[in-house]
Amino acid sequence: MRVLKHNIPTLFVLLAGILGTLLMLWAWQLPPFGLAEIRTSNAYVRGSVTTLSAQAAGEVVEVPVTDFRTVSKGDVLVRIDDRSAKQALAQAEARLASAEAALDGNVQSIRSAEATLASRKAAAGAAEAALEIARATDDRQHQLLERGVVSDTQTDDADLALRRAEATLTEATSTVDVARESVAGARVQSRALEAEIASAEAAVSLARLDLEHRTIRAPADGRLGQIGVRRGQFVTAGTAVMSLVPENLWVIANVKETELADLYEGQEVSFTVDALRDRSFTGRVAVLSPATASEFSVMGASTATGNFTKIAQRLPVRIEIDPDQPGAERLAPGLSVVLHASRHATDVAQPERTPGPAGQSAPSDAAPDGM
Repeated sequence: MRVLKHNIPTLFVLLAGILGTLLMLWAWQLPPFGLAEIRTSNAYVRGSVTTLSAQAAGEVVEVPVTDFRTVSKGDVLVRIDDRSAKQALAQAEARLASAEAALDGNVQSIRSAEATLASRKAAAGAAEAALEIARATDDRQHQLLERGVVSDTQTDDADLALRRAEATLTEATSTVDVARESVAGARVQSRALEAEIASAEAAVSLARLDLEHRTIRAPADGRLGQIGVRRGQFVTAGTAVMSLVPENLWVIANVKETELADLYEGQEVSFTVDALRDRSFTGRVAVLSPATASEFSVMGASTATGNFTKIAQRLPVRIEIDPDQPGAERLAPGLSVVLHASRHATDVAQPERTPGPAGQSAPSDAAPDGM
């Protein structure tokens, strides 16, 4: 009994140490407590946080929103002074109207030139007919002269009329050529005016776009971050004014490579949020990263050294959050979460094995000795 009494403190200390060790293993989900699930606290809520910037220079005249406000797509966030942009648009529209009026006037010029060409062709036709008559008259006068019926004077008059008819036809033909060139010139001018109209329309579009850039609108539904611009502030193109957090959120969990064999796309998982007193949410594994996080670092780790310590790598995994969960509206990008996923036996394809020496089998992709 006396020996037992002396051993009670020792047993108590030993029992407390065992319980403390078991409690620590349970808290860290280490074997034998961590075998039932995959668990990692290296996980965070993510979202497409968009930084909104000004696309035009000018003075801020209105900021109708406040910090952290919920907005809808198309809501006005910032207005920049647009007086100069409106004047530029009015000038561009005036140049476009002038070019269109010039084109309309040129269309009338083309029609007038074509009418003149038709008139000149008719005159040329009449001159050609008159020439035929004069030539026939001249031939007849010469025949009568040979018979002695008419005098030389009448024959000379017929020759003169023939030369006048020939000159008139030549003049009419020349005027037809001139009228034809006038039509061609008017049509060329029409194409030039059409190009000028296209340039004026482009200038109007640019001016209208610049005017639209004087109003910054929400590109999607979501919540705003802190407002980084105030009324009266002068901004330039590229000045960041605020951030927008869309409603679509997800979780990125960095899982150890030793636990990836029990994790697959489409698997149901759950996670608890530190900021919400470990409130639990559910989701599904959407996709696994094509490489570990270390492979995306600027300076990758090199293992070609004499001293090598094997460290378990982590692979980022995207978790899609199930919709319509109570309290999901309180999730925000950057919050720390703890991922929980049940271990499942997955059908992993084993590498083909080739017969080895003495009837043994070895993986076909086994590394050579010394590797």
